[in-house]
Amino acid sequence: MIKNFQQRLIFSFLLIFAISMLGIVIFERQQEREHRNNALLEKLDTYAEMIAKATAVGEAYSDCPSCELLPYNLRITLIDRNGNVYYDNVISGAAGNHLDRPEIVDAMKNNSGYSIRESATNKTPYIYYAKIINDKIIRVALPYDEHIKFLLQTNKEFLFFAIVIFIMGLMFIMYVGNYFGKTVKRLKDFSKVLEIEGVNIPKFSEDEFGKICINIAENLRKIKENETLLAREKEKLLMHVQASVEGVCFFNADQTVAFYNGLFLQYFNIISSQPLTVGKKIEYISNLGVTEDYFETHINKQGRRFSLRMNVFEDKSFEVILIDVTAADNARRLKQEMTGNIAHELRTPVTSIHGFLEILLENNISEEKHKEYLQRAFSQTKVLSELISDMSLLAKIDAKAESFELNKVNISGVITSVCRDYSQALQEKNIKFISEIPENCEIEGNHNLIHSIFRNLTENVIRHSGGNVDINVKLFEVKNGKAYFIFSDNGKGLDDEQHLSRLFERFYRVHDGRTRSTGGSGLGLSIVKNAVLFHNGTISVKMGEGGKGLEFLFSLEVGM
Repeated sequence: MIKNFQQRLIFSFLLIFAISMLGIVIFERQQEREHRNNALLEKLDTYAEMIAKATAVGEAYSDCPSCELLPYNLRITLIDRNGNVYYDNVISGAAGNHLDRPEIVDAMKNNSGYSIRESATNKTPYIYYAKIINDKIIRVALPYDEHIKFLLQTNKEFLFFAIVIFIMGLMFIMYVGNYFGKTVKRLKDFSKVLEIEGVNIPKFSEDEFGKICINIAENLRKIKENETLLAREKEKLLMHVQASVEGVCFFNADQTVAFYNGLFLQYFNIISSQPLTVGKKIEYISNLGVTEDYFETHINKQGRRFSLRMNVFEDKSFEVILIDVTAADNARRLKQEMTGNIAHELRTPVTSIHGFLEILLENNISEEKHKEYLQRAFSQTKVLSELISDMSLLAKIDAKAESFELNKVNISGVITSVCRDYSQALQEKNIKFISEIPENCEIEGNHNLIHSIFRNLTENVIRHSGGNVDINVKLFEVKNGKAYFIFSDNGKGLDDEQHLSRLFERFYRVHDGRTRSTGGSGLGLSIVKNAVLFHNGTISVKMGEGGKGLEFLFSLEVGM
């Protein structure tokens, strides 16, 4: 296959020129051959007319006064309308019926006809010409010998002339092809070195083609500069999108995913069970049926409220922005309820301790009861101590985050430590802990806070799942400097997904009876959220598959 432009140009011109010359030669030779053939037939027609005039009408041909004007080797045959031969100057005797001869067949249709063939009687090739005159068929023929072939042969001088013209045209085509090929090669070489900044435009010819090449080269250089600027701006945009506090996803015109940030992944994981994959269509977005350039709606899912905005661009690609609009309401409500929650949580253990001590001081009770009340009062002090410790940790995260020491933390080692600490509780509740964290997974952060994340999530399952369940924790992906983890169980879960949006609130209880019976400070998941935020991550929760258990998706920055 010819790939070089110069070769293709020359080959194309040569092919067109060769076909044109071949067509001219064939046409000229055909015309000349037809002209010579017609000239010979005109002579034969003249001979037939002379014979017709020399023959008396209705009489047999016996003598021709003008025979001396005819060629000596001219064969003359007189045939009636029925095809019977009644005179032939070459063959004597019966010659059979001639109605099936090609020249006779043409003459019967068109008044005249001819053919070149071998005689059926004397086996000699002739050029026959037959014509109907005065109800008789007069046929004349000349032997188809070298003399006749020479008369019909075309002139070879034109062929030699055409060959000379073809050679001259070929030389001209080679010159033109080389001329344009060199110019295009310069343009091609220039396009290859556009990546080198400051390159000069090569010198082209000063004709119109050269000016076109100069303009193309200049435009290529400008395009390269614009591409560089565009790449820089695109990089800035992507960095901005990644750092955005909104979930952003870009879609192609065919509704396939082009790019998304981590926050969009978390939000979309809440509102849809379909996985988010680059290059694939998302049914949830397609089902919205957007026909306008701008679209906005609100979505309530798993106790959270999201604002979904869609902007459609000119090329029919579009962006989808997800914003969690429940955060502001939660923060405001948290501030309003914080004081009351703290007082409420402290009142329970303090009231219990006060009651038990009052009984011990004012009543004369047995030693056994005395010990029992002391033990129950001591248990309440542990609850109070745990509550104060958790509140202190939250306050420290909020106010003195810089006081936490940062080191390399092996996540697999943290999981092993948590399993060891709760091995007895896990065994009693028949809970299976499945870890899919790679052994080399490390996060730069505070060991105690990361340990508290997995500790509180595990403790939450132990207290509220109901037992006989599986805990599964795995590394989902590492992207843009963040590691994404999924912590899930298949326990009882929640009766109403409306509670999901408030699980991370301090002192929030799904219902009092559950929390009082199982213990706990009510701050575990709040500590988890704040520990994740300390590591520049985000966390979300949703109901597990089939409404069983909970699934936490959170991220931790790999290097702080």
